[in-house]
Amino acid sequence: MKDTMREVLIGTTNPSKVRRFQLLLSKYNVKFYTPAGLNIPGEPEERGRTPEENAVMKARYYGQYFDSVICNDSGLYFDGLALTDSRQPGLNIRTPGRMPRLNDEEMIVYYSELIRSLGGKVLAYYLDGIAVYHNHRISSYMEDADARKDGAFYMIGRPSPRRQPGWPLDSLSLNRSTLTYFVDEEDEEEDEEITSADSKNRLTDFLVSSLSLHPLKN
Repeated sequence: MKDTMREVLIGTTNPSKVRRFQLLLSKYNVKFYTPAGLNIPGEPEERGRTPEENAVMKARYYGQYFDSVICNDSGLYFDGLALTDSRQPGLNIRTPGRMPRLNDEEMIVYYSELIRSLGGKVLAYYLDGIAVYHNHRISSYMEDADARKDGAFYMIGRPSPRRQPGWPLDSLSLNRSTLTYFVDEEDEEEDEEITSADSKNRLTDFLVSSLSLHPLKN
């Protein structure tokens, strides 16, 4: 039986998120599309309480336009700050403190100043929610905070001069082992938000299972 190529919409306007999923599924028979490439109008509302809930809302929205969809949402958390602390980025990474939506450079300025006010260096981690729409069904996935803390990293108040479009905070984030800025890492195919092999494998397994993907043949 001939393996069928799966056509999948990555429900984001962020080019770095598109590349992330392309790399995760590079060994599978998938053809990727983006909302811009398909002229899909508008953007989904994000009113969830967690990254997973927001990812599900996005998947439901883009599922109106495409049969197979991957969506994700992320929350950024500073270890040592209470979740209720107004300085905690959480789900509002681009709109902290109910500010107007920040562009990439504005984010770097805002978080540089915030981190300097917290002593110049913080331990941070992402909580990542993923949702898949396929066969008229939504599946979702999110690791708990303790699991993600194992992949925590440093953020500092002095940014690298280099930039990664779509991931502005990579210019403030350091690999905890090498103390190298994420944006300066030599391995361009490294998935910076998923720092452990176990986490990467769990996410890939979820995507493959939810989308019924077939490996590429050699």
